[in-house]
Amino acid sequence: MDNIIGAKIRAVRLMTKDELEAQGWDYETVVAIELDNGAVLYPSQDDEGNGGGALFGHKAGEPDFYVWPDVL
Repeated sequence: MDNIIGAKIRAVRLMTKDELEAQGWDYETVVAIELDNGAVLYPSQDDEGNGGGALFGHKAGEPDFYVWPDVL
């Protein structure tokens, strides 16, 4: 966890083709959170990395939200 604690979000984007291929995920649309230290976070559908997943969030007192880049 040391590679993400204290890092700031630099961008929210879709994973690149190369990143998807590195995970063995062909033809998927997966959100990526790029940190200022070069780390990239992305959701997986399970702990074995069998495919991309959705990323949701919660903040007390506010509606839950879905993390997605503004790509349209």
